[in-house]
Amino acid sequence: MQVMAKIKELLNKGINSVTDNTLILVEHKPVYTIGIRSKPYEDPLLERRLRTLGADFVHTNRGGLITFHGLGQLVAYPILYLPSFDLNNSIKCYVRRLESTIIDLCKEFGVKSSTMDGLPGVWVANDRKIAAIGIHCSQYVTCHGIAINCNVDLKWFQEIIPCGITDKTVTSLSNELKRDVNINEVMPKLLKSFQTNFNCNFQ
Repeated sequence: MQVMAKIKELLNKGINSVTDNTLILVEHKPVYTIGIRSKPYEDPLLERRLRTLGADFVHTNRGGLITFHGLGQLVAYPILYLPSFDLNNSIKCYVRRLESTIIDLCKEFGVKSSTMDGLPGVWVANDRKIAAIGIHCSQYVTCHGIAINCNVDLKWFQEIIPCGITDKTVTSLSNELKRDVNINEVMPKLLKSFQTNFNCNFQ
């Protein structure tokens, strides 16, 4: 909850300069989150069932449907003022840059990934989602972000239809490489890829 408090503090303060841009990396305890398209998941029985699995259940204002965050998944929350970056103040350009960040990260591990027309996130072999993207933007300030499956237990995803996509599956770097890949191994490569794609430096 300290992470969410920090995010709220930054957003309430208002971001209007390059010095305020922030990237928060976190590994959540098990939690199912739903976005603004929440109507299919407003069944109290569903929420109760998911909570009995040992996960929290949270409503958010990000785009998208339902997804899972948990141990073994690296979540990045970019809180950015878009005019600080070469993105033409475009949400679409911002999302494309996030996708490229993830694709380049996967490439560092020898995993070929790509985007798919009409489907959010980054995919392996056009069939297995390896990273989710869900954002919110107000007055050119972004929040929410990306979730990269490192060595997360994929069984959590079997309890839902991730992002409402029925004919695809979820994967992880560990699953693709057939070895354990934890978030500590992924984190520096993500930071490097983020710096390259957003043409920025961390302080």
